[in-house]
Parts: sequence; structure tokens; C-alpha cells
Amino acid sequence: MNSKQLVIAIFALIGSCCYLNAQNAPSIYEAQVDSLMNLMTLEEKIGQTVMYGGGWDKTGPFVDTDFEKYIKQGSVGAMLNVYTAKATRDLQKIAIEETRLGIPLLFGYDVIHGHRTIFPINLGLAASWDPNLVEQSSRIATEEASAEGLHWTFAPMLDIARDPRWGRISEGAGEDVYLTSIMAKAYVKGFQGDDLSKHNTILACAKHFVGYGAAQAGRDYHTVNMGEDELRNVYLPPFKAAVDAGVETFMTAFNELNGVPASGNKYIFRDILRGEWDFKGFVVSDYTAINEMIPHGFATDSTDAARLGMLAGTDMDMMGHVYRLHLKELIAAGKIDLELVEASCRKILLAKFKLGLFDDPYRYSDEARQRETIYKPEFLKAAHEAAAASSVLLQNNNNALPLDKTKTIALIGPLAKDEYHINGNWGGAGDRKGKSVSIYEGLQEYLKSNQIIYAKGCDIVADDDTGFQDAINAAKQADVVLLVMGEDHGMSGEAASRTNLKIPGIQPKLIKKIREAVPNKKIVLLLMNGRPLNLSEEVDEVDAILEAWFPGTMGGNGVTDVLFGAYNPSGKLTVTFPRNVGQVPIYYNMKNTGRPIPEANPKEDYKSNYIDVQNTPLFAFGHGLSYTTFNYSDLQLSASQIGVGDTLTATATISNTGNYDGHEVVQLYIHDKFGSITRPVKELKGFQKLFLKKGESKTVTFTITVEDLKYYNNEHKFDVEPGEFEIAIAPSSDFTFKNTFILTD
Repeated sequence: MNSKQLVIAIFALIGSCCYLNAQNAPSIYEAQVDSLMNLMTLEEKIGQTVMYGGGWDKTGPFVDTDFEKYIKQGSVGAMLNVYTAKATRDLQKIAIEETRLGIPLLFGYDVIHGHRTIFPINLGLAASWDPNLVEQSSRIATEEASAEGLHWTFAPMLDIARDPRWGRISEGAGEDVYLTSIMAKAYVKGFQGDDLSKHNTILACAKHFVGYGAAQAGRDYHTVNMGEDELRNVYLPPFKAAVDAGVETFMTAFNELNGVPASGNKYIFRDILRGEWDFKGFVVSDYTAINEMIPHGFATDSTDAARLGMLAGTDMDMMGHVYRLHLKELIAAGKIDLELVEASCRKILLAKFKLGLFDDPYRYSDEARQRETIYKPEFLKAAHEAAAASSVLLQNNNNALPLDKTKTIALIGPLAKDEYHINGNWGGAGDRKGKSVSIYEGLQEYLKSNQIIYAKGCDIVADDDTGFQDAINAAKQADVVLLVMGEDHGMSGEAASRTNLKIPGIQPKLIKKIREAVPNKKIVLLLMNGRPLNLSEEVDEVDAILEAWFPGTMGGNGVTDVLFGAYNPSGKLTVTFPRNVGQVPIYYNMKNTGRPIPEANPKEDYKSNYIDVQNTPLFAFGHGLSYTTFNYSDLQLSASQIGVGDTLTATATISNTGNYDGHEVVQLYIHDKFGSITRPVKELKGFQKLFLKKGESKTVTFTITVEDLKYYNNEHKFDVEPGEFEIAIAPSSDFTFKNTFILTD
């Protein structure tokens, strides 16, 4: 009996019952891992800590790797940027049939907001304020990805992002800790399901640990410095929520945190993640992030980088070569302990056992299942609905929306007929040309061809105004003007930071020219973009602004449903829109200064303000209009004073006072007025999404416990401090507190 046959026999004996109920058999998995590791050489153990890329997508600096050679040597544990059932089966066959022990590969890919069927970008999905929709989108992405041989996604991104210059703001849930934590749980459940041994689940990966969203000047990969209170109260909680939800993997951040690059940061990985939170899964570096400790000035060379990464608790090296090349010599030199490498190997193997890959290494690589699964009609329908639910109506003067199906529309703008950029950054394996539905195609579902007068007008960035006159002529001929403008999909996402937050190129100039040409016609601006933009001029040039983000494969259908009122817009912002870039970073849950601006006299001198613009944002966190109107009344608290063992109930009546049925996102905010560390002026602590028919009223109820009032104090303890709290139930963060309660010892 050779080694491979021995491995199979041992697994058959030890794990015969394991897959009957995977969730209840962790000890059996561990026994299987131990049995396998007893047969492995040091080189094979190190091999499990190595990830290489197949080159199907470029998601970082290109690293030339003869990965098939290393797979045959047993020197690769995981692959990224390879998908389809056939491609993954072909590579898996090498690992199973041409290596000594036949250990299966783990295939990972950036399944961020869809795999084939692309949903709105994550910032857009968050704007739905609907965790069930987020879970559904990641579940559908998982169905498609797992059918194409993938076992692992590098999502969700849980970085709090308060700087719209940072391109990766598009990939997260925005600026708020509570909302991002809720969405973290939804993503993890959607990807991993309830039983990882099922062939339609994949490993989720909480990224980027930690502080990446606070990159200095909004420049990707840049320095991060922050105090312990900000780290623990703002940037860590969403990751703790993912751990509590059972996330199986973590990814390191590119940035340094207080002088120590994340991939070599023992404090965040060994002390907090594993020590305080008891995380049992494995940690993968981001793309070449271990190597990048050298230009950071932290590691002296690649050998030192490998040492620092392993010591810190980074279990797998993505695309960096350093673990494959240097771990063995580091062990021999006594610079790292063998036990560290074995612990990393053990965690990676355990994940493979949980996925059932040792039971059947090809179970995910099923071409028949792939054909039956991708782009299912029900998946496209869900993406259609998500595009509508994610759209945010920022402005609607003179009831410019919804559009009238009897009118003629001048459809103008570089994104009006676009089928490519509409999928946004991190568009997965989505077909940008064959499957994506443009706004023009969406309009055709509502209007006759002679009701649409199209003119491109200009490109997204090119400085060529020769199309302006055609656009102006179209505007003059139509009843209503619909401008479809925004960013190129590559202007947000990784390595896509911007200092200018205006709509790019000469698009703003075209808006002004059209307004001058048709001063009395209604103009609707439909935006596609991956970040908050400076719309301070556009709000005066157009009547309505609908923020569609990059809405995905079915974006044209979902967004036009909103334009014509088939879906009453319900999205609300999860990130603040500034008046200009000089306000950045700007976010709703800031802290006060010793000289706050008094509401009674906002122009008072020697206060914390600007002399050229208001402190307030253009559009606040939580803002989003509807075609109907809602009234908030009768806020009631169950008590004016509670003790640390009590709960407080807050209720309010929400009434639909307009002419349309619609959804309203009702938001609960508190303010801890005094603390041992100063507290934010407002903090979201709950939300509910209600559906109200016109004329209907409902009572919303929120329950506040001591857990909702805790924070990390000046002694770095997660605790509550008695005192006075303000509380409000509101439609957005733009309100003034009127109610209080007291927490006693």
C-alpha cells in the first residue's frame, strides 16, 4: 500500500460518519487532520500555506509563477483566480493524482457582489438597509461560484470607510459600525450557509484586518495611525461580528497600523483575533502583502518578511513566494518554531475537511451543475429587485420623478447605453457585454421607441464636447431630460483613489449647457458611481437626482422600475455625501469639539467651523427620499430611568401621509452625553424597514439594553457608564435630539 492509498484508507476508517452531520463532528475532522499530518513531510506542510494565482484575473502586481510545477511538488495549498468546473477539475486532478499524498487544492476568487449574476456594488446593497437582501445576494453568488469549482471568496470587506477619496469605499457597507456589523453577519451566513459540508457553500473571508479604511488622505495602501479607543470602538466591531457569525477565514490588510504592517502585526492577530476572540479559522495575507513589509521598512528582506508573517499569525501567503522559499530555512535556523507552521497547516487542512474536499475533491467541479446554475432566471430576478432596492433618491424637486410613460424622454449621457461599467468594480465573472441590461434597454420596457431620443453627449473622461449639440437638440425635442452620468467602473475599487470628487470629465459642463438650453424642463440626473460625489453644483442644475451606484447585471431593469414608479425608492445612504472634498473626512457620528457651533447662532465667531462652507454635509447618512411622505410622531419611552439590568423600550408612530405605498427605513439613534472618553454626537443603534400603504400608520418598537450602551472606555474595558443619554427615532441622521433617559448604577 503506497502513501496515497494509506491516506484514503485512514480517512475512510476515521471519517465514515463524518459527512452525515458535519456541523456536529469537529473532533472527527481534527482527528483526520492529525492523521494526515503524521504522514506529511515538512515541505508538504509548508506547501499548504502557499497560494498562487492562475492568471485569469489581475488583482495585484503580476507574479510569474509556474504553479503547475509547484502543485505537482505538493508545494501549493490554494489557488486564486481560477474558476469554471473544468478548469478547477483539471488543476485539482494534478493535486490528487500527481502528488504523493493527493491533498486537494482550495480554490478562491473575489466573489464580492455576485459571481456571474452581478448585484449592485456592496455600498449600494448596504443602501437597501436590508440584511435579508444582502444574505440572498451572497447566497446566489455562492450557488454560482460553487458550481464553477470555487470553495472560497475573499469577502465580505468590513472596513469602516469615512473618506470617499478611498476607492474601496465601494466594496463595504459605509461609515457606520452598527450597520456594517449587521451586514457582516448577513454576508457570512449567505456565503457559508448552515453546513459547510454541502457542495453549495463556500468559505467567507473577513477583510481587511484592520484599519484599512482609514488610510491616510484616502490613498490606497497608505499609512494608518489611530488610538486604541478608535480601533476598538470603530474599526474592530464589524470583524468581531463576523467571528460571532462563524466566519472561517480572515485576510490581512495592506496598511500598517501604528507603525506595524498588518501582515506582521502580532497584536491584532495573535492577541486580539485569536486570544481575545478565540478565532479558530485561518488567516490569509492579501496579495503579496507579506512581501510588502520590505518597502514598508519593517522587514529587511523576503526571509525576514516570511518570519514576521508567520510569527504574527498569517497562516497563508497569497502570491508572495516567501513561505515556500524561506519557512524551512527559518525553522532550521531556529528563527521560528515548527509548531507555528504546523498550526497554520492544520487550520488550512481543517477547512478543506469541513468543505468535504477529502471526501470528494471534485464535488464542486461539476460541469452539468454549472450549466444548470449560472444565470438562473430566479437569480436574475433577485438582481433586478436588488438594483431597485439599492437606489437612493437624493433629490426630487417639483416631483420630477416618477417619470410619465406618456412623455418623450431625452436620454443623454455616456452611461445611458452602457452595459460594461454598470457591473461596477469587482464584477466577478459577470458577462459585461452579453448579459448586462443598460438603462436604455430598461427604458424600452416602459416606452415606445419614438418616445426615446438618445444622444451620448460626451464620454466619461475624454475632453471632447463635439457631442454637446446633439444632446442639446435632444433635450429641446423631449418633454423630460434624463441624464445618465457618473464614473468609469475602474474609478472606484482597489488602487482607485481620487482627490476630485466631482462627476468626472466634462459631464458637469454638459449638465449646465442643457439646463441653459431648456431652463423650464424637468431634468433628472441618474448617477452610476462607486463613492459619494460632490454634487454641490448639480443640485441647483437638475430637478431630481437618483443614486443608482453601479447596479449590476439587471441594473437597467431595476433602476427604470424606480424611474417610472413601479418601485417606490426606499434606499438610504450609508455614507455621507460632502459639499466638497475639503470637508473630507466627514461622517455623521463625529465627536464634538470644545467649541461646537451653536444651533441658535451658527455664524458665531471662534467656533469649530469653516469660513467658506457649512459644516453640514450635502446629503446626510441615512438620507433617502420616497415618492410618498412619512410622518414620525408620538415617541414614547418605557421609562425615564433604567438600571444596568433593565431594558428600555422606545416606540414611535410612522404614518404614510402621501399618495404612494412605500417602504421607510426607520432609524434609532442614541447619544451618550458624558463619558470617560468623549462619545460620538450620534450613534445608530437599530433600524427597521417598514412597508406602509398610503394612509397607513404603524408603531415601531426598539428595545435598548445595556449591551447597546457599552463601549471601550479609558481603561480599554468594554463596559457601560451610568449617566444621561439622548435618544431619537428618525428618518435619517439629520435631526436634533429631544428625548433623554438616565442610566443608573
